[in-house]
This record gives sequence, C-alpha cells and structure tokens, in this order.
Amino acid sequence: APGRWRWQRDMHPARKLLSLLFLILMGTELTQVLPTNPEESWQVYSSAQDSEGRCICTVVAPQQTMCSRDARTKQLRQLLEKVQNMSQSIEVLDRRTQRDLQYVEKMENQMKGLESKFKQVEESHKQHLARQFKAIKAKMDELRPLIPVLEEYKADAKLVLQFKEEVQNLTSVLNELQEEIGAYDYDELQSRVSNLEERLRACMQKLACGKLTGISDPVTVKTSGSRFGSWMTDPLAPEGDNRVWYMDGYHNNRFVREYKSMVDFMNTDNFTSHRLPHPWSGTGQVVYNGSIYFNKFQSHIIIRFDLKTETILKTRSLDYAGYNNMYHYAWGGHSDIDLMVDESGLWAVYATNQNAGNIVVSRLDPVSLQTLQTWNTSYPKRSAGEAFIICGTLYVTNGYSGGTKVHYAYQTNASTYEYIDIPFQNKYSHISMLDYNPKDRALYAWNNGHQILYNVTLFHVIRSDEL
Repeated sequence: APGRWRWQRDMHPARKLLSLLFLILMGTELTQVLPTNPEESWQVYSSAQDSEGRCICTVVAPQQTMCSRDARTKQLRQLLEKVQNMSQSIEVLDRRTQRDLQYVEKMENQMKGLESKFKQVEESHKQHLARQFKAIKAKMDELRPLIPVLEEYKADAKLVLQFKEEVQNLTSVLNELQEEIGAYDYDELQSRVSNLEERLRACMQKLACGKLTGISDPVTVKTSGSRFGSWMTDPLAPEGDNRVWYMDGYHNNRFVREYKSMVDFMNTDNFTSHRLPHPWSGTGQVVYNGSIYFNKFQSHIIIRFDLKTETILKTRSLDYAGYNNMYHYAWGGHSDIDLMVDESGLWAVYATNQNAGNIVVSRLDPVSLQTLQTWNTSYPKRSAGEAFIICGTLYVTNGYSGGTKVHYAYQTNASTYEYIDIPFQNKYSHISMLDYNPKDRALYAWNNGHQILYNVTLFHVIRSDEL
C-alpha cells in the first residue's frame, strides 16, 4: 500500500545512519600527530625598549592546540571528539526515533479504537451507512502496515539507548585518561611557562639598567606647598602600598605628610602627619624600604627614621661632607647633602674640602649607613642645578631655572665621566628637587610649588647570549 511504502522509505535512512555510526565507532583508529613546524614552541625573538622606557620583549606563543607535545593526548582528544560527534548524532537520532515512536503509538491507539468501532459496525451494520463503513475499513487497511513498523522502531529505540550507554561509558574513560595524561602535560607546560617568565624577568632586569637617552615632557601631578620641597614614593614598598610622602620646605620643618595613594595625593588633602625628631636640611630626603633618610639640619649627620614605629633606627656622620650652605646646589636651600636611591641601593651626593668643593658620590649601607665606596668627581657642586643616579651613573643638570638639560654623567662602575646633552622641559622655571625612582622608572621633581613627574628612556643592548 502507498502508506506502508512511505513509512518504510522514511525508516531506511535512520537504520543506515545507525549502522554507519556503529561502524565508525568500532572502526576508529588512532593516528599519530606530531609537531611539524617551529610555531609550536615558545620563542623570544627580540628585546627592546620603547620611547617611554618600557621593556618590550617580542614573544611568540605556540598555538593553543599545540600546547601539548604528547601524541597520546592528541590521539585521545581526537578520539574523544569523534565520540562526542557520534554522541550528538545519536542524540538527534534518538529524538527523531522517540518522536516517530510516539506518533506510531498514537496511531496504534487510534487503530485499536477503529477496530473496536469496526466490530460495532459489523455487529450493527444495518444501523450505519455503507459509505461510513467503507471509510472506516479503508482507514484500517492504512493503519495495519504500521504494526511491524512499530515493532521495528521499538527495536531501534533499544539500540539507540544501548549506543547512548556505550558512548557515555567511553566518554567517561577517555576523560579519565585525558585527566591522567593531561596532568603531565600541564606540568610540562607550567615548566616551560616558568622558564619563559625567568627569561623575561632577566630581560626586564637588564633593560631596567642602561644609559639615559631621553627625558619625557613633564606631568604635573599637583600644585601645592611652597617654592621648595620634596615628594616621593618608596621603591621597595610591597605590592599594594602606593603611599606618597610629602615634605614642604628645605629647613626648619620636621613634619612629613603621608598620603594613602597617588590618587589621594592628586585629588584630596587627606593625609597623616609624621613628626621627625629633628628638622631636615635641604630637599635631598628619600623614603626607602619603610624608612625615611634625611640630613639633620645644620649638620653632616644622616638619620634613618622608621615611619611605622616612628623611631630613629640609625644615625651616622658623613665624614668631611660640607653642610649649612657650604657646598649647596646652584639654587641654594641648604642642599649640601643629597640622598638618593637607584636599582642598587642608597647613595649620598655631597662635596668636601678635600675634593675642592667638587661632587663626591658615596654608596651607603641602608641599614648601618656606613660608607661602602666613594668616588671623587671633578664637577663643582655649586655649579650643579640638581643631580640624580640611575644604575650607578650620576647625572647632573646644568642649572635649575630657564632652559635645563642633563649635561654631565659619571659612571661609578668604570670611574669615568662624559659630557652629554639631554634637554628636558623646566615647566615652572625653578627645580629644587629631582630624584629617580627605580620602581617607577621616573624622575620626581619639585618645581616652584608644583609636583612633577618625568619618564626616562634608558638604552641597553641585550646580546642573545644574555637571554
């Protein structure tokens, strides 16, 4: 009958699909996948520095699908993907089978109802018209072929359920295997990442030190205080400690302001005040590893004061150093002794009679304040506008007002000097403090009642054998 042929025609593709899926499942073979190109490994092509002094390391990471070099993992992953694809196909087939099964069961119920009615018609056919009888009989003839189809769908539904159970079991096994082998792959990947991090860290350390080649335009952070003063952050502050320290004036003051963050410093006047045991001299103070180092007023004594406990941890005289405006910077202001830090630690810049008033550079122990090493330069201290140290090199400006540039550099690692020409903008025409922060890689400046930041550009060539 036409109805029977149509249902059998719709049934054949489903059975063929089940057979094909079963053959794919049983016939899946593992294929070895091996890396074929260098794009699968981590590579550092170059290390450089941009115009604002930031370290740039070009790193080519492997494709995400190539992170694991374990062929078994790839084979298992491929097999798992195939099984998952089959599982999805089986789910679709299952839904279709269930839908058809519900339709056939509905037809079966209708058929049973018609059979009952047919019997009633046969028993009382005289009470019904011949046309109705023929229509009912034709409907019965159409539905009868569905009985074997229904049985076949029931069998197919059982087969689909069996496939689903097998796929779930196989997926579970593959996931367990992937987790076991994946743990090894993760450790290997973690090791490679750690190695890359170490190389990048070494790159950063090498790029952190270099020769000063440029100073950016100034960024005015705040306008406050008198014409002279100093402000700073701690380059050794722990992560999350962004406090700003502020000291107005160059003598007869002993109050240090603490702001919670740079944002607070910029936008508010909320601060905590710390009272030092002695007034400071000049603007050469520095905060380093939780302590403030300053020159006691009208003396060559250096004091280390703990800002947390507010106690003096150490005092020491800086032998032969001029003080009380004997050997100040060109702008005056009792700037005889200038304390500063760089990547290697704590320094003092001053002048002595023994060195004819020329700049002396001493590296100090930050705990004991003992002098570790001293270098005598030939640059007159009173002719210097300001000075700062980067990577062990002392840089001196030619003045403090008007057109200003860095024009003298003394390399302590080689005990040599050179004259250079690095101009920078003196925006407010009177610099009374200029210090380098190795953490921020920036110059902090106090310029005529304005707190200023300059970014610096350092040049360093990293050879491939250094990576």
